[in-house]
Amino acid sequence: MRTKLLGRLTVDLGLLMVTCAVLLSVLVVPAGRGERSGPGRSAEAPVSVASDSGIGGGYGSGQLSPWRQQSRSISPDEQVRRVRREDGIVMFGDSISVQDGKSLAALLARRTGDSLAVHNWSGQPTAPAIDALQHWADRFGLPRRILLSLGSNDIFDPARFAAQVDRAMRIAGPDRTVFWVNVQVARSKQTAAARLADQRNSQWINLQLAAARQRHPNLRIVPWAEFLASGPQRLTTHLRDGVHTSVPLGQRARNTLIVDAVRAG
Repeated sequence: MRTKLLGRLTVDLGLLMVTCAVLLSVLVVPAGRGERSGPGRSAEAPVSVASDSGIGGGYGSGQLSPWRQQSRSISPDEQVRRVRREDGIVMFGDSISVQDGKSLAALLARRTGDSLAVHNWSGQPTAPAIDALQHWADRFGLPRRILLSLGSNDIFDPARFAAQVDRAMRIAGPDRTVFWVNVQVARSKQTAAARLADQRNSQWINLQLAAARQRHPNLRIVPWAEFLASGPQRLTTHLRDGVHTSVPLGQRARNTLIVDAVRAG
């Protein structure tokens, strides 16, 4: 009990430190779009029932932009099947993962020997990514470990996030481990008011994720927000635009946190 209480206090303190650091920082580097998927047939899910229109707008961060034509990186069917046979790791993410996914795959191969199949799509919120998770579960089956790097695009409507976490955990089932990277968003090209809303909504996302950890013992949180909070200068050295990692410094740090979490189980 004492260890669990200390863990919850650490998460709350980390989130508070992020808020204070964001208010003191000024970020000026524009966001990039990441890499596009390679050739070949990919294990892309059918079009989600989740709509791009009418999402968000009431929480201070604006509205979710159309994202289906943005860059994506989705493994071809044969790679997904191979990862399933090898009991590797499947990953579902957004633009941060589009940018960082290849480096993560290489780091995993070196440090754990695990193979990785990805479904990373820039701009997508959590709901359609979980649609894709369900599609892969139905089509290929899932390995024992699932990595989710989602939530940054849910700042536009954070109230919907908790239900999607529970949905992901139902799909995974109790015998798989789900690693979920928490979020830090304060978009540097937005107004001060929007950046503050971004941070407030990021906290909301992270608190919902922490609460879900209490409901789902097989959920592991990768503490990206807490890592950034532990050194406020990291908001400028490890992020290039308030959202995406700087390369190589931020990318290497975030991917190392993920690999360390996987190794710890």
